[in-house]
Amino acid sequence: MKLPSFCNEMGSFTVGSLFVVLVILSSSSSSFHGNAYYQNYTEFLLANGLARTPPMGWNSWNHYQCNIDEKVVKATADALVSTGLAALGYKYLNIDDCWAERERDWKGNLRAKSATFPSGIKALADYVHAKGLRLGIYSDAGYRTCSKTMPGSLGHEEQDARTFAQWGVDYLKYDNCYHDGSKPQERYAKMSYALLKAGRPILYSICEWGEENPAKWASRYGNAWRTTGDIKDTWESITSIADQNNIWGRYAGPGRWNDPDMLEVGNGGMSLEEYRSHFSIWALMKAPLLIGCDIRSASRESLKILRNKEVIDVNQDPLGVQGRKLRSKAGLEIWAGPMTKRRVVVVLWNRSDSRALISVGWREIGLPSSTPVIVRDLWMHSFVSMNKRYGLTANVAPHACKMYILTPI
Repeated sequence: MKLPSFCNEMGSFTVGSLFVVLVILSSSSSSFHGNAYYQNYTEFLLANGLARTPPMGWNSWNHYQCNIDEKVVKATADALVSTGLAALGYKYLNIDDCWAERERDWKGNLRAKSATFPSGIKALADYVHAKGLRLGIYSDAGYRTCSKTMPGSLGHEEQDARTFAQWGVDYLKYDNCYHDGSKPQERYAKMSYALLKAGRPILYSICEWGEENPAKWASRYGNAWRTTGDIKDTWESITSIADQNNIWGRYAGPGRWNDPDMLEVGNGGMSLEEYRSHFSIWALMKAPLLIGCDIRSASRESLKILRNKEVIDVNQDPLGVQGRKLRSKAGLEIWAGPMTKRRVVVVLWNRSDSRALISVGWREIGLPSSTPVIVRDLWMHSFVSMNKRYGLTANVAPHACKMYILTPI
């Protein structure tokens, strides 16, 4: 079954529909997980039962690209624990491209690159698991991976899936380079079935770059799918990608997530305000939260963004409805989405180059206009009002945002 549509495919809400969704999903039942709607809602979940909330963790590509080795992975595992990020839910430690030897062994098996992963992937998985974390790996639905430095898995799906399971891998990012021209639906399905037969639950992340609208078909095979091309550490990139990902909101839900690519927070190409906006919108869109910087050397300010538990809780809310853009005029935007317990998350986002007032009325987000609401500011960690009615206005700096949870009284 599909998610109840509280907005059309291009991103605009129908009048009052958000309130309808809130009423349906937040009935008088004392437990959201116990109601019949939730049981029906989760029937579609991929048989691996993973990613009931968006996956969280770290990926090597944005910062290291091909310059990755087992020492960096182990040190990053240590840093995830020591910084408190692991305790907040950042569990997956994902090795991206360039980890394997250029050719398979004589039996056709993938091999860890001896120069950079001399202990092998199994030993690395054991180290990561001992830290209470999970290990992710990378392959490709083609003959070579995107770096051209290692084999892809096309034609070796079952063999590679068994190898990953034997090594103790928990997550597979599966790219789309150098293939045979066949439909991605066919190639990604083969790996999906292979993973399900491999004997170990492995979260399956489809990286098809949104070229054939994977939101419409990928939930049959994977837990997440890229909706866009690769992210860059620039303001122009994150705003463009947010808009592209916004279109597909109604296809996401527990076990199946739109993926606008990994986080750039901490890589140095944007201001702290821009990084807060990036993190806020990714959290609201229920995107996988995969850190892409060097955690070991990340600044205190960057770690403060990544460790904002109130924003993380929005991303991990079990209702699992992707927040959407409601309005945009002259770079001043309203994004919002429903949460459990009748709450609504709202982001007032200033994409212009000048400070500006941004206002939102309760009716615009589906609440009756005179509803008394408790307003919580998730970046200031304070209550704006305990009994606010009608709407909300904030003075927002350029490229910054304000993020709130509204709780009707």
